[in-house]
Amino acid sequence: MKRRRLTREQSTAQRRLRLVCAAQAVFMKKGFVATSVEDIAKAAGHTRGAFYANFGSKQELFLELLQRDHETLPAELHGFCHEEAPREQMEARVLEYFGNLHRDNESLLLWVEAKLLAMRDGRFRACYNTLLQEKLDLLTAYIRQFLMGADTPLHLPAETLAMGLLGLRHGVRLFHMVDPQRVTGEIVEFALSELFMRALLGGRRNSALVHAVWHGWKAV
Repeated sequence: MKRRRLTREQSTAQRRLRLVCAAQAVFMKKGFVATSVEDIAKAAGHTRGAFYANFGSKQELFLELLQRDHETLPAELHGFCHEEAPREQMEARVLEYFGNLHRDNESLLLWVEAKLLAMRDGRFRACYNTLLQEKLDLLTAYIRQFLMGADTPLHLPAETLAMGLLGLRHGVRLFHMVDPQRVTGEIVEFALSELFMRALLGGRRNSALVHAVWHGWKAV
């Protein structure tokens, strides 16, 4: 069967995607600062000229990579907030999601690199802060929707909870990445899911698990 020829727009989109995927792989291996435009172009199978035909700079490509990752968040959060779902089912979905976040190391490392660059580069910082605010706004709206569906009052302003939970999400996962032997997946799963639910609902869950994990954490 004869292959259908791609349109110019499709070829451009495909080339951009290859560059973005290559950049993610190289950033993960070498870090943003140590990665050159030539490194990205070579990993994508393109030339330096092809890179600059699609992106004005390494920072511009990095922002698109972050934007693509950010765009997965609404779909993930939407799955928790079906109005017809019973409270127990909503809670179970949230616990599973937040409890397994430590497995997504690639996404976390990208945002850590972005934070470091934002502290050093004022122009990048402005764009990064826009993305970060979008994340906070989405999480804030999700918290309100989740608590409404769970018929639970807010104990703190939704904006405050969103900022705290986002910081918790990144901070605990970094503990696990740096020292996975002592800060085990079990500890991280407990911390992310249990503290998330306590922050929102203020309730104590599975006391046996709390006791076991707390003693494991004290040994760290």
